[in-house]
Amino acid sequence: MKKLFYTFNPWWDEGYVFEIKNRAKYLKKISEEMDSKDILLLAGLRRVGKSSIMKLVIGDLIKNGIDKTRILFVSLDDFLFNDKSIFGIIDEYRLLHKIKMEEKIYLFLDEVTYKDKWQQQLKNIYDRGNVKIIAGSSSSSIFVDENAYLTGRSRVIEVKPLDFDEWLVFKEIKLKAVDSDLMKVYFDDYLREGGMPEYVIKNDRAYIQNLVEQLIYKDIIAKHNIKMKSVIQDLFLLLMERSGKQLSINNIGNILNITPSNAKRYIEYFEDTFLIGLIRKYGKTNGKITSQSKLYTGDVGIRNAYTGYRDKGAVFENYVYLKIKEKNPFYCVEDGIELDFITDRYFGEQYLIECKYNSELTRKQCDLFERLKVKNKIILNGHKDLHLIENI
Repeated sequence: MKKLFYTFNPWWDEGYVFEIKNRAKYLKKISEEMDSKDILLLAGLRRVGKSSIMKLVIGDLIKNGIDKTRILFVSLDDFLFNDKSIFGIIDEYRLLHKIKMEEKIYLFLDEVTYKDKWQQQLKNIYDRGNVKIIAGSSSSSIFVDENAYLTGRSRVIEVKPLDFDEWLVFKEIKLKAVDSDLMKVYFDDYLREGGMPEYVIKNDRAYIQNLVEQLIYKDIIAKHNIKMKSVIQDLFLLLMERSGKQLSINNIGNILNITPSNAKRYIEYFEDTFLIGLIRKYGKTNGKITSQSKLYTGDVGIRNAYTGYRDKGAVFENYVYLKIKEKNPFYCVEDGIELDFITDRYFGEQYLIECKYNSELTRKQCDLFERLKVKNKIILNGHKDLHLIENI
């Protein structure tokens, strides 16, 4: 176990240098919460950068004078931890460094949902020890706490793929206001490539293929013991093709020759991995429940790797969805006329948003856009309007 601990925590040895691309907005969010006792839960797509962000925080802690042996990072999906509870791992860590219970420690627990009763274990650790816990998961089940063990004790931060500003940082591209034409070209490159950090650095399609295979086999097929592997593979391709469109469960079932209930269940598995996101139609409760959901992908680069880079308007709309996802957006349809997003009024100020990519609203869309009683209305038309998204 000692060797495994040192493998996960190379900063315990002298001379270790952190070489991680900065993701300043997440580092800032987490740093602001480090003095509170609250558990921080980082959620997001596999390989979106959660563990790297944790290590950025660890680097900051060490720079600020925290004893590096008081910081533990482990990934709980490692098979060598299979027979260990979170409690057991922490006990062995304390024994290794002779740390007393009253001495403060910082725990970074990646893929925490791999452990049974993880919420209860975190609650007990939180209640009994002098500890700051930052935990991560590639499953949206991290949002579910049926027994309310962590209610009032935790805060969830969703880690999303690189947005355009972060992409420029990773590419080491610095642009001035006079470079507006270059901005357009680079934004088009971004929409093609997407925001998976390692893919942005390596630009190797095999990386995306490997990531998708892991998601499909490890997080869906193996996790849920699915026998019809080819159905899940075909469903993935169908979902990528339908990005930005309304999703008919019955139609998907017919194409794959499976029941609608199985189609719905399998789609929920994909949603659980953050590989897709679904939004409902805006309106009364009955309409929200009975209407078809609209589908978006968790990263536009993954979509493009399997569908090709086409329909730039749909890719741009998907980018905007990822930017406003935490506002719980709906799509809006009246008399067959559709507008892209209307945000939930319970998540702050409400916005009506229509996305265009070098195109204009139709007359009927303009009429609906003007008629809807929403205070904040935004039309986004490509890279030149990106600042409007940041202001939401």
